[in-house]
Amino acid sequence: VQLVESGGGSVQAGGSLRLSCAVSGYYYSTYCMGWVRQAPGKEREGVAVIGSDGSVRYADSVKGRFTISKDNAKNTLWLQMNSLKPEDTAMYYCAANPSPMTAVQALAVIPGFRYWGQGTQVTVSS
Repeated sequence: VQLVESGGGSVQAGGSLRLSCAVSGYYYSTYCMGWVRQAPGKEREGVAVIGSDGSVRYADSVKGRFTISKDNAKNTLWLQMNSLKPEDTAMYYCAANPSPMTAVQALAVIPGFRYWGQGTQVTVSS
């Protein structure tokens, strides 16, 4: 499975960005998929996931501002990020895992997902 992110960039606080993750290779639409971010000097943090049952879960820090979605026909995962804050600045990674699990389970273990993209940088200035 190959994951390629795009859509990162630099924005001012309050702005929006939409990240995309193109999926290719031996992949099933039932895979758990999500977004993880890592700021300099910090551990990886699960941001949003879609479980193998289609359930969705967000980190408390992004609830109400970020929306995760996917299009199985296009093999694409998105992360719409609104009302961005400087603390959202990080490298954002797309991740996928074949093990069936709900979004609640997936968010807890997403740093251990099997497949990863190369990341896309998001920088939010105040």
